[in-house]
Amino acid sequence: MADEEQTNPPRLSPFDVIRHVDEHLGEYWSARELYKLLGYTEWRNFHTVVVKRAMKACEENGHSISDHFVQSSKVITRGKGAKQNVMDILLSRYAAYLAVMNGDPKMPIVAMGQEYFAAQTRRQELADQLAALPEEQKRLYLRSEISIYNRQLAEAAHQAGVVQSRDFAIFQDHGYMGLYGGLKAKDIHVWKSLQKNQQILDHMGSEELADNIFRAAQTDAKLRREQIQGKQRANQTHFEVGKEVRDTIKRLGGTVPENLPTPPESIQQLQRREYTRLKQDTQPSIFDDLDESERED
Repeated sequence: MADEEQTNPPRLSPFDVIRHVDEHLGEYWSARELYKLLGYTEWRNFHTVVVKRAMKACEENGHSISDHFVQSSKVITRGKGAKQNVMDILLSRYAAYLAVMNGDPKMPIVAMGQEYFAAQTRRQELADQLAALPEEQKRLYLRSEISIYNRQLAEAAHQAGVVQSRDFAIFQDHGYMGLYGGLKAKDIHVWKSLQKNQQILDHMGSEELADNIFRAAQTDAKLRREQIQGKQRANQTHFEVGKEVRDTIKRLGGTVPENLPTPPESIQQLQRREYTRLKQDTQPSIFDDLDESERED
């Protein structure tokens, strides 16, 4: 069972397999590799029809073609081992998305690609929207998200044999200990100087909430993927995932969660303030029914 992750790795989309990452370009797809994956037999048809349509759509949507379609070259092997230098186009995620959207949807792999890139593009849009939110709204959003991830984690833990409430509290502590350098939930509570009835998740900033979402999501996935059984193995798994997240934060030069600042306002305070703001925004102005001639300057 210990080697199951190596013998049965998580399944990747074929579009992930041909995805490249470059220090300067970021992530990209080779059009030469993409056209074969999509089932096209001739580069000329793919380039003159699909790629050209994708470029036109990019321009019509107000984006610079050169930012998403980068001319390149590629060495291919012909018959008897002969090498030939041919043109290639390096596609950004957006460009690859436009290319598959302009492919023939009757081809099964094209339909799969349309679904893949649509989902990935939407995920990136949501990430960009979240990044643009003020800290208070990020906290509100991520606090609701972690509730969902915790419910999913509780279900996976139950399937692994963590049934009793007390056992689940111990299971949760193992995740916290891995992520917080040995601190249990009650230790984090004391560390944040919280009152008895206050919840630690309600007093985390957006970065700390994101760390805990990653811990919960990866533990959930590992428990299900490896079909882990038994309380002790589930606890150890949660600890190991938490520690791995902590080690990753350190490698990236980030701040470990217990050293992140505790926000001055709780989630409940933010919710009340947000509710008041929304209520005020929806109230009609007393001047709404006045004619322009009756309004003051």
